Amino acid sequence: MRNPKKTVLISCLGIVASLSLAACGGGSSSTDSSSAAGAATGGNELDGVSITVGSKNFTENILLGEMFVQALEHQGATVKDQTNLGGTSVNRQALESGDIDVYPDYNGTGWTVHLGQQDPSNDPQTLFDETAKKDLADNGIKWVGMSKFNDTYGFAANGDLAKEQSGGSFDFQSMADYLKANQDATLCLESEFPDRPDGLILFEDATGYTVPQSQIKILDTGLIYTETSKGACQFGEVFTTDGRISALNLSLVSDPGVMILYNASYTMNDKVYEEHASTYDDIANTILDSLDNATMAKLNAEVDVDGTDATKVAADYLASIGL
Repeated sequence: MRNPKKTVLISCLGIVASLSLAACGGGSSSTDSSSAAGAATGGNELDGVSITVGSKNFTENILLGEMFVQALEHQGATVKDQTNLGGTSVNRQALESGDIDVYPDYNGTGWTVHLGQQDPSNDPQTLFDETAKKDLADNGIKWVGMSKFNDTYGFAANGDLAKEQSGGSFDFQSMADYLKANQDATLCLESEFPDRPDGLILFEDATGYTVPQSQIKILDTGLIYTETSKGACQFGEVFTTDGRISALNLSLVSDPGVMILYNASYTMNDKVYEEHASTYDDIANTILDSLDNATMAKLNAEVDVDGTDATKVAADYLASIGL
């Protein structure tokens, strides 16, 4: 769905004590049947299976991809790790062409971008069900599991600017009013956001303010956070589960329900999925069931704020949930 939140170098770590991790980037895992993933499904269900896992190139999606890589390896699969592959279109095209077998995506993106539909449901389960049903029928893509967290698009204001605002913060309308009244103010966005059907247009339709090109500055995702924190951008596009919002001088702009839902799932080639459906269901559900907004934001912050390698963050999370 998105361009980079932060490019993360996925490097191989040593074996984590509670996990018998295979080398990252591929190769067979240990056949240690004591792994929780194996125990949950009665042994190494994926022995002899080769599978390629992709992800988008921002922290959260890399973490979700890396979790799946490691869990698959514990089940005996030989995994080609293609996490941090690129943006939404790169991963989706790779999935449809068979260059990868699975990558994490979001129900709002599936409905509006991949399927070209309008007016998505504001109920996450309904949106998942409708997206999954149509994508499977139209494209042979299976949606596996659904996260509790909703990592929707949003905006953050510079923290000092927000403090000057009546009430100490902005909502969508007061942000639009500020931009209209201050034509030298800057809104920093990712390159694809102004043209996405689930992007800037939703803010403009809701507030009645069309942001002119003179107020838009296109930046990489990581720079949006730092430049908005410093005040070089008065407002910046953010993702609502990003750990940098609380760590930096940023104030989340209150959304009255304008932006689309984005609960995460693993999108998978259905033919690959059907060969070991119950195992993939178990892995995806175990990973995603415990990921609420607070937990996902914390994991993202461990990478983006603390500088911990995403491979280790993923491994520690899997250990914490018994995988």
